[in-house]
Amino acid sequence: MTKRLLWFAIVPSLLSGGVAFAQQYPMLDLAANKVIQKYQGSSCEQLWREKAQQEGRPRSQQEQQAIQLLHEDPQIRAMFIERVAAPIVNKMFECGMIP
Repeated sequence: MTKRLLWFAIVPSLLSGGVAFAQQYPMLDLAANKVIQKYQGSSCEQLWREKAQQEGRPRSQQEQQAIQLLHEDPQIRAMFIERVAAPIVNKMFECGMIP
């Protein structure tokens, strides 16, 4: 029962937080959506292959700028991570990439 009450208390704040995130940081919202779509739209085999290919590959300038922004601004980083964490972790769990 307590978990259910906690869930109903958290969901509205998450939903309103997503709206605020999109309004304040439209570019990060687009980036978050891109990351989420990548994980949700990829098969486990695709994710495993991509993970292996990414090791040692140089990042694009756009990726470097986004990563730099996330390093420099803890508030933006926290909002981005809150937005993408659940979909990514769920897919990684389904694919056996995490226990």
